[in-house]
Amino acid sequence: MTAVTPALVKELRDRTGLGMMECKKALGEANGDIELAIENLRKVSGLKAAKKEGRTAADGVVAVKVAPDNSYGVVIEVNSETDFVARDAGFLAFVNSVLDKAFATKQTDVAVVMAGELESAREALVQKIGEKISVRRISLVEGGVVGGYLHLNNRIAVLVQLEGGNEETAKDVAMHVAAVNPQVVSSDQMPADLVEKEKEIIRAQPDMAGKPAEIVEKMIGGRISKFLKEASLVDQAFVKNPEQTVAQFAKAAGATVKNFVRLEVGEGIEVAVVDFAAEVAAQVAASKA
Repeated sequence: MTAVTPALVKELRDRTGLGMMECKKALGEANGDIELAIENLRKVSGLKAAKKEGRTAADGVVAVKVAPDNSYGVVIEVNSETDFVARDAGFLAFVNSVLDKAFATKQTDVAVVMAGELESAREALVQKIGEKISVRRISLVEGGVVGGYLHLNNRIAVLVQLEGGNEETAKDVAMHVAAVNPQVVSSDQMPADLVEKEKEIIRAQPDMAGKPAEIVEKMIGGRISKFLKEASLVDQAFVKNPEQTVAQFAKAAGATVKNFVRLEVGEGIEVAVVDFAAEVAAQVAASKA
């Protein structure tokens, strides 16, 4: 019988993505034989697929699809736990199926899109691959001229809506959005609470100390103006030609930027950092209690 060591447990975790206790139990039942443990775990894949739902899926891909007439477009984010799975052909085929349905139905409610066959396909993929897989977001942009851009690593996708212009102009603006990541289309769209928060940050900076109130307010006004310009798409220097703003680029092409959606894989998802040594030590301590 092979001893179930922490190193063996870690290897099984690395190969299966399962939890420490689950791997330790499987190895114990397999008398330390890691290949037998994996075989036994696969036999109960349905149960394991259900238990994976509690894990964090912060990797994955985004995908975008635009109508041939550029009247609308859809962008989605589908998450996995690792970038290895995000490159898997079966995973990418599933992503395309989700994208096609969302595009055909113009539906942005994930639950509605996934109901039925797609949810069954997701569950089967979880069982086959061994990771949590989830459809996180679906966005629709419709009206005017819509263009899309997908970054080569499938981690950033953008849709841009123009009034006037053409597909090429919309795609160029979408590429800019992917690279620069503006917060809003124009400064008047910036939420008031974010502006006030920025003012408080500026007011607390060391170079404001001891200055007359009117000077402080004037300095705050100047810095807020710069903040809004840097965060607003139409005021930013266009990446392909920094000599003109995005608004000027669009205007030269007979267009006005109306809206954009930018999705980046995993943004806003908190990922817990697991200290394996500490986890093992805690388990050992618990077993002695």
